[in-house]
Amino acid sequence: MQPSLNLCQQKSRESHTLSNLHLSVLFASIFILMRKWIYQAHLILGLLASIPVLAWSLSGLLYVLPSSSEGSSKVEKIDTSKVKISPSEAIQKANELAGRTLPITALTLLMKDGVPHYQAIGGLGADSIFINAETGTAEFSKPPSLRTRFAREAHFYFFAGSWQKPLLITFSTLACLLALSGIYLNIVYWFNFVKSRIGSRTSN
Repeated sequence: MQPSLNLCQQKSRESHTLSNLHLSVLFASIFILMRKWIYQAHLILGLLASIPVLAWSLSGLLYVLPSSSEGSSKVEKIDTSKVKISPSEAIQKANELAGRTLPITALTLLMKDGVPHYQAIGGLGADSIFINAETGTAEFSKPPSLRTRFAREAHFYFFAGSWQKPLLITFSTLACLLALSGIYLNIVYWFNFVKSRIGSRTSN
């Protein structure tokens, strides 16, 4: 009776070991397949996100370099003694020049050629309106240089119109996924590298 019981226990242990082995092989196969899929996705994301990331980097560099684009030149201290026009009057002047009520989202007081100006932004795409804070004279912003136009279009996608926000969100998401997949692949690579080095030292 005892030998028969031991034989059953041995078969049960062998069956359990075989089942664990099958599960280990299954999980290993899934892990390898998932890593391969993430690697391929990382390559595809690299192709899709490389162009907008390059455009953002170059346009950001143009903004940082001195005098390479509008808005990157030296900032002058505002001479408040010359400011005669109130912000509400400046908005009214901007609306009169545009011939309609603009959805102005920002009104900035700055120095331009030694004279304080309000810059009204909103409803004109990449363009804006400058209002002389001393005389009240309003004028549209001058056509930007090629560098400035590239910096604005490449960085903010003004050319896309109503698609501006969806494109920015899409490309930003792709860039985030590219970074996350790269971090994951690096972690897996270095983990396996350290594990193999430790294993080789242990065997020696």
